[in-house]
Amino acid sequence: MRKPIQMPSPFWPKGLPATLHVPQTTLNGNLEIAARRYPHKPAYVVYGHATDYARLLQDSERLAGWLQQRCGVKRGDRVLLGAQSSPQFATAYHAILRADAVVVPVNPMNLAEEFAHVAADSGARVAIAAQELWPRLEPLLDGALDHVIVFAYSDGADQLDPDAPEWFATPHQALNHPKVLAWSEALAADRTPASMQNGPDDLCLIAYTSGTTAHPKGCTHTHRSLMTAAITPALWRGDTAETVFLGASPMFHMQGLQAIINTSIYLGATVVLLPRWDVHRAATLIPQHRVNRWGVSPPMLLDLLALPDLRPDTLESVRFITGGGSPLPEAVNRRLSEELGISYIEGYGMTETASMVMATPPQRGKRQCLGIPTFGISVMVVDPVTLESLPDGKTAESGELWVSGDQVSPGGYWHNDEANRTSFIERDGKRWLRTGDLVIRDEDGYYFLVDRLKRMINAAGYKVWPTEVETLLHRHPAVQEACVIAKVDSRRGEQVKAVIVLRAGAQLMAEELIAWSREQMASYKCPREVEFTDRLPRSGTGKIDWRRLQDEERGKIQ
Repeated sequence: MRKPIQMPSPFWPKGLPATLHVPQTTLNGNLEIAARRYPHKPAYVVYGHATDYARLLQDSERLAGWLQQRCGVKRGDRVLLGAQSSPQFATAYHAILRADAVVVPVNPMNLAEEFAHVAADSGARVAIAAQELWPRLEPLLDGALDHVIVFAYSDGADQLDPDAPEWFATPHQALNHPKVLAWSEALAADRTPASMQNGPDDLCLIAYTSGTTAHPKGCTHTHRSLMTAAITPALWRGDTAETVFLGASPMFHMQGLQAIINTSIYLGATVVLLPRWDVHRAATLIPQHRVNRWGVSPPMLLDLLALPDLRPDTLESVRFITGGGSPLPEAVNRRLSEELGISYIEGYGMTETASMVMATPPQRGKRQCLGIPTFGISVMVVDPVTLESLPDGKTAESGELWVSGDQVSPGGYWHNDEANRTSFIERDGKRWLRTGDLVIRDEDGYYFLVDRLKRMINAAGYKVWPTEVETLLHRHPAVQEACVIAKVDSRRGEQVKAVIVLRAGAQLMAEELIAWSREQMASYKCPREVEFTDRLPRSGTGKIDWRRLQDEERGKIQ
C-alpha cells in the first residue's frame, strides 16, 4: 500500500502538491514551447510596442547563431549582458543559453571598474549591451573583451507611445570600432545555431551579488535550479498562460530575471514592462492591460497607494501582489486585503536560492512574515555562534536561517573556494546554505525576519536589530519610511540612528519621535538621533539601500 505523502505544513495551501515534478529540459525549451503554442501572443509590451513569442524565439535563434559563428562562443563560455529591462534583454538572455553559453547579467548602473571586475572574474570575452553602456565597455576592448553587440531599446520598435521616455526611444547610434557590431546587423545575418548540447544540470547563469565584501561574488545556477525556482511561484499563486504581469523589477536582478523572464515564459504569459519606475505610468498600465500579478518592492507599492488622484478601480484587476525585502507597513497591508481585495504574498529568497524559497500561503497570510518553506525546501534555524540547530517548534530566540533544496545554487560561488566553505555546509546528508539572515519561528511554523546577521547594532552590549526598530517606527502616523543604522558613540560603542521620510503634509520634530519611541520599545532600542530626508537611497531593485546610509555615517568619523 502506498504511504501517504506528509504535507510540509499544517497550513499548506489546499490543493497544492508537497513537491514538484520539474521538467527535465532547459530554459530554452520553455521559449520554444511558448512560441509554438502562442506564436502571435505578446510576450512583452513596453511603451506601446509588443514583441510576440514567435519574434522572441526567431531573434534569439538568429543571435545565438551569430554568437557561435562570428563571435566564437563555445559551450560553457560566459557572455556579459548589460541593459535595462527590455525585450532585447530577454532575447539576448535566451540567445546566450541557446548557444550553450552562460549568461552573466550586469547591473547597468555599474561603473566601468565594476564591469571590468565582472568581465575578469567570469572570464567573459563577449558582451551584449545597451548603447548607453558603451563608454563603460569601450575600455575593456583593449584586452578583456573580443566582441560587443550593441543595441538601442528602440531597435525593432516602430510603434512606441508618443510619450515614451527619450532614453528608450533614442535611435541606434553608430559606433565605429572593429570589435563592435550593431544588434540589427547580427539579426539580419540570419545565422542558424548548432544543435543545443546543454542539459538541465549544465551551468547557465553567473549572477554577481552586491553583498558586503570588497568585490561582488559570482553565484552560479544551472537550468535545473532556475527552472525549479521559476515554477515555484507560478504554482503557489495559480498562475496560467492568461496571467498578465507588471514587470517593474529589473531583469538583471534575480527577482526580475525569474519573475518576468523564466516564470512568465514558462507559462506563456504576457509581461507589461516598466523598465524604470514611474508611478503615474504604472497607475495607467495596470487597468489598461488588466494586470493581475505584480511583483513589487514595498516602496513602489507605497508610491502608488499614496497618489492623491489614484482611481478606485486602478487595482481592480490585480489578484496577487508579491513582495519582500523590507516589511510592508501594517496599515498598507490591511488596506490591500480589506479595501482592495488583494492578497499580498510576502516571500523570501536570495540570489543564491534563485529567488523565492519561502512564502505566505495565499489563503492564510500573516503580516510582515516570510511565510513557510515552499516545494521541496528544507530549513533550519541555527545558533549563529555554536552552529547547533534550534529545536523544532516555536523558537525562544532568533537564529540564522539555513536553507536546502534543488534551487539553491548547486555550484556555489564561481571560483571562490573560501566563500563556498563559509556559506555552504554539509549536514545530515544535505547541502545547506547559510543565509546570514536571522529569523524566528512561531508556533504555526511561520518564519519572521529579525535582521541581517551583519547588520546588528551593539548598543552598550545590547543587541539591536534595525528591522525590528523600523517596523515599530512605521507605526507612527507621520512616518512614511524609516531606515535604522548604527552611529558610533564613544561611551556606548554604537547607538541607534533613524533616517526618516515623513508622510506628505506631516510635521514631526526629532525630539517628538524619540519621545514617542520610548513608549513603543525598550529604551536601548530607541533612536538616540533622528535625521529627516526627502527620499531614502534605493538599490537597483528598489529596496532601501541601508548599506549606503551606513557607509556615509561611518565616513563622517574618518
